[in-house]
Amino acid sequence: MLLVRKGHLIANVNQIDYLVERGSYEDNSDAVAPAPAPQSVLRKLNTACVELQQALELVAARLAPNDTVRRLEEVALLVTQALDLSADVAVASILHNQQAAPYAVRHSVDTAVLAQLAARALRHDARAIFTTTLAALTMNVGMQEQHVRLQESRDKLSQQDLERVRQHPQRGAALLRHAGVTDPDWLACVLHHHENEDGSGYPVGKKGEDIPVGAKLIALADRYCARVVSRHYLQPLLPNAALRDILLEGRSVLDGQLAAVMIRELGIYPVGTWVKLLNGEVGVVSRKGLRSTMPHVESVIGPRGAPLSVFLQRDTRGELHAIREVLAAEQVLALGGEPLRMEQVWGRLARP
Repeated sequence: MLLVRKGHLIANVNQIDYLVERGSYEDNSDAVAPAPAPQSVLRKLNTACVELQQALELVAARLAPNDTVRRLEEVALLVTQALDLSADVAVASILHNQQAAPYAVRHSVDTAVLAQLAARALRHDARAIFTTTLAALTMNVGMQEQHVRLQESRDKLSQQDLERVRQHPQRGAALLRHAGVTDPDWLACVLHHHENEDGSGYPVGKKGEDIPVGAKLIALADRYCARVVSRHYLQPLLPNAALRDILLEGRSVLDGQLAAVMIRELGIYPVGTWVKLLNGEVGVVSRKGLRSTMPHVESVIGPRGAPLSVFLQRDTRGELHAIREVLAAEQVLALGGEPLRMEQVWGRLARP
């Protein structure tokens, strides 16, 4: 109970001593609860990376606990929630959030983001979309050790490592079964995500329609994400160049129709791409436009080469602000730009 009424004035020091001796508490029953923290795409994807790494390490070591499938489903749900909040921020994170986790796990989450994005565009049912996401997250569990070694070393893989890489789809499917995965579609997508349309892929050389659609989407997303990210032994391609390569491969190795769907979803200039405008400004693609060739851009460097204290929103449909060329992150830094914090462009949705 309260020792004094709200608003009561303390008359003297003795009354203070009395209250201290008796003790008191304040009734907060009518207090307003603090507002929950705003949801963040980046926070969900970063959490997905942490949870996925822990789960995959246990699966790879054949030490997966009984609730492993549930844990992996929770990671897939985080990816789904991130895309629900903002597909633009999720796609931009592929280029601007690599430092959040080791390459191997980050690559799996990135691949899951794009594979789910394409599956949504194809209007797959919710269960199929979720299964594709799960398969993308776990596609490389059969080569966890080699993935780490590839990222940390400039040396070429040994013949034994190369064989292990080639066997990783089969090994991954077996590890997932051992961990309790029984969904045949999930396992099939993991097993066949390196098959090619012309039968030149592995592990069994399936062709065309014999390859699950989910596995094809994962293959497309896997290729794009691997090519646009810097690694110790490989310089990244510009996003538009990576998409061009995928489109060319769609003539024989990849499914051309599915490649076109993914390119349409990403646009010619995927969100997060650095660009130079015709007026000389340098900016980052902040969201898709009505046309794939005309996205919205946030200019970060002015036409005279000075960094802008306030970023400027540019609609590239206007002739003055049309895109002249795509730039690499290193080129932007050389021009006087600073490392981009995603929150500067996408606000609270990109808070780490």
